[in-house]
Amino acid sequence: MTRVLVLADTHAPRFWKTVPPALVPLLEQADLILHAGDVCVPSVLDELAAYAPVRVVLGNNDGPDVAAWNDGVPETLEWEIDGLRVAMIHNSGARQGRGRRMRRRFPDAELVVYGHSHIPMDVVDDGCHLFNPGSPTDKRRQPRPTAGMLEIEAGALVRHDLITL
Repeated sequence: MTRVLVLADTHAPRFWKTVPPALVPLLEQADLILHAGDVCVPSVLDELAAYAPVRVVLGNNDGPDVAAWNDGVPETLEWEIDGLRVAMIHNSGARQGRGRRMRRRFPDAELVVYGHSHIPMDVVDDGCHLFNPGSPTDKRRQPRPTAGMLEIEAGALVRHDLITL
């Protein structure tokens, strides 16, 4: 089984000064860390990489320094995690029609991870499983900061949780 910690919208250094203490136990359990953009400074990725391998996509607030991290950060990713087809993008667009839009953009993905809205979301929309972890540091209008944890085994998403920090 692969345990995947999912983050987005850390917005350092304004909101992320260092790893939030509430995030440490989740980082220690992770086999892989996904960051769905708006990292803002590459030192966040270096901190995360001390715990587990990191896969990241560019957000609208990420500059050339983040884009250059670890041989380059793309705008989207598509790959397999333990046999599950996953796609990741920062901005999935408006809520209306999101599932259909993501299905067209990533037709082979069984799970689409995204960020941008800072609104935690774990839904199946128009046949597309969408997962937004919210933000562990910049909760905006949400009651608490959040992150996501996935467990993947033999091509199946066996657990998908939004975690309040």
